Amino acid sequence: MRIVSIFIFLVQFHFGFGQQQFDTAAVIKFQNELNAEYADSKTSPLMAEDLATFKSLEFYPANETFYVVAKFVRTKKEKPFEMKTSTDRKPIYVKYGEVYFKINGSDFKLNVYKNIALSKQENYKDHLFLPFSDLTCGNDSYIGGKYIDLKIPKGKTIAIDFNTSYNPYCAYNHKYSCPIVPLENDLNIEIKAGVKKFHY
Repeated sequence: MRIVSIFIFLVQFHFGFGQQQFDTAAVIKFQNELNAEYADSKTSPLMAEDLATFKSLEFYPANETFYVVAKFVRTKKEKPFEMKTSTDRKPIYVKYGEVYFKINGSDFKLNVYKNIALSKQENYKDHLFLPFSDLTCGNDSYIGGKYIDLKIPKGKTIAIDFNTSYNPYCAYNHKYSCPIVPLENDLNIEIKAGVKKFHY
């Protein structure tokens, strides 16, 4: 199951890792599971008034353009750091690697991170966190950017499906504490994939 609630600091991580080739059915499954979580009062981050009328999140149409197989470069000797969040909370992360990929012929790079506390849990020791922002943020997408969850690759490439990017819980409810996308992970392109912003 892709969606798992695990963090005591009112942060949600969505676990599940990309297939090796683009799969529209996998994107639809991701969307259905996310909608089911948000519709359930036990797992939803929505405020009570929004939950009462909730029917579905809005998504960009599944688009193979935003599924990439990136070159993965493991970065070593990185020092753990306090990642800024929407509150005073400062969880400890470490930069784990860099991913290099092309979209529509243009080259891009993003950093991927590991949450130190989370990685100590056996079930999530291979989990990587990919926060990013792009030119849709503040328009069709949440102004604060989006997240993708990945698994440490066994080789030198890693599949990244932006169609499974999701909003921080802060996009729905101010009570949550969410990591802020680092400036180096801002992409100079419109990534029209994944969850759109809530409440136009």
